Amino acid sequence: MLQKLPKPFRNFYILTALVFFLWMLLLDPNNLIARFQLRSKLRSLENEKEYYDEKIKEVEKDRDELFGDRESIEKFAREKYLMKKESEDIFIVQEE
Repeated sequence: MLQKLPKPFRNFYILTALVFFLWMLLLDPNNLIARFQLRSKLRSLENEKEYYDEKIKEVEKDRDELFGDRESIEKFAREKYLMKKESEDIFIVQEE
């Protein structure tokens, strides 16, 4: 039966390397397919991290504005939350 195999597959080292490669490619829990999936998930998580870092910077900037002097607190409340004094009217202009 061994004589029916092609000559390279009769070599013990080539056969062992082939079995090892197939094992690593398909059967191992840390196979190549799972590694590629994990790598793509890592990239998406890194992109999310960058997005949230930008959002944190925006919130920190708003916080610094909020805890500034009295005028900046009033400006922040008027712009972000549309607050007004009792004797004022607010008109919202939206640009298209």
